[in-house]
Amino acid sequence: MRLLAKRANLLLLRCTAQPVAGLATGFQFQKLATATKSAATGAQHVIENENKPMEASVPQSQSQVPRAAAISPLTDSFGRHHTYLRISLTERCNLRCEYCMPAEGVPLQPKAQLLSTEEVLRLARIFVEQGVRKIRLTGGEPTVRRDIVEIVAQLKALPQLEHVGITTNGLVLTRMLLPLQRAGLDSLNISLDTLRKERFEQITRRKGWERVIAGIDLAIQLGYRPKVNCVLMRNFNEDEICDFVEFTRDRPVDVRFIEYMPFTGNKWHTERLISYSETVQIIRQRWPEFQALPNGPNDTSKAYAVPGFTGQLGFITSMTEHFCGTCNRLRLTADGNIKVCLFGNKEFSLRDAMRAEGCTEQQLVELIGAAVQRKKRQHAGIGSSRTMLHPHQLQHLQLRNCSGLTHINAQGKAQMVDVTDKAHTTRTASAEATVQVDHSSSTLCTSRTTALGT
Repeated sequence: MRLLAKRANLLLLRCTAQPVAGLATGFQFQKLATATKSAATGAQHVIENENKPMEASVPQSQSQVPRAAAISPLTDSFGRHHTYLRISLTERCNLRCEYCMPAEGVPLQPKAQLLSTEEVLRLARIFVEQGVRKIRLTGGEPTVRRDIVEIVAQLKALPQLEHVGITTNGLVLTRMLLPLQRAGLDSLNISLDTLRKERFEQITRRKGWERVIAGIDLAIQLGYRPKVNCVLMRNFNEDEICDFVEFTRDRPVDVRFIEYMPFTGNKWHTERLISYSETVQIIRQRWPEFQALPNGPNDTSKAYAVPGFTGQLGFITSMTEHFCGTCNRLRLTADGNIKVCLFGNKEFSLRDAMRAEGCTEQQLVELIGAAVQRKKRQHAGIGSSRTMLHPHQLQHLQLRNCSGLTHINAQGKAQMVDVTDKAHTTRTASAEATVQVDHSSSTLCTSRTTALGT
């Protein structure tokens, strides 16, 4: 069974690595379908691979996983069933946050390479039919899409979908929130790293702090309990921790402090990381009664509150206390790639497959299932050599590990491939190298007394 699972992964890698023309062959999809179906039979038990066993919080066998979930293409090899999909609607943003992108912005992909509205809705429907029950729309900034209201309305029309939310910077909420609510929007997360107007303009290189605060208050008036996401960074906004706590005194909001991912170049710089435990200590110096609240099984945030305050706080501890063992999230990028982990750098193109002639929805489902099977036990943390980026940077930088590599296997190692059907081409290549040899080897070479090839 493990060989079949690896074969499915290999076929997935080959399919997603090919250009659209190469992906269009029904033969490739048929091989992927056959291998994935075979692997899925054994995947009702946890597949053993190079990773260590999951923590006790994760089901270890089929007997601990509901049967419907165990046979779903959205269940990975560790028994995690994915019911939450985050869809990036655009790469564009109307802010220029200094930790996210340069002042002039970042290069954007041509519109033709991004998913159309019809493609977004089609893939959303397929995911929902396989078991997704919650969708969050992200970006870039999702509200820059002119058809955002229509997309929300169409998603809410999917019979089995229970929840639709958005993550936004809040700049246009005062104008957009009422139409979004009428379309059926269930929740909203608002990214806000400071409660100070001057600092907001310094961070974002734009004006609009008052509009964001007004958008939060409007959401409350309309009956929402908005989540306010704040990325904490030392020497940046840690002096506002207690200000954000105070923000919850009279507002029914959930302020969530997100641990900054302090990775640059090829090593960790932890001096800017403010850990969850340190933040709790700072808050308890002012509010000793600050206490933990119950959490749900798939919650990414550790809930806390000051007794008597209307709102509450949460801590997303991606760095110091990861929650990979209960992760139920998948992501779809604006250009149609499925990411099984926010911090992973492997993506597989559902767009290319969907646009390929002869690709059926069943083959798309099997492609999704094969991608989910590749999800690792946990993401890299401090001490790892893997490159990690700031949460907002991940929305804009599309990493492609295997997009142009065809001569590698599922583990990323070089392999021979069958070129029988490949068209004949003529290529010219040149290479340079410096070879260092010791004195005795140099003497043998120049004296020509040694047979060639020895």
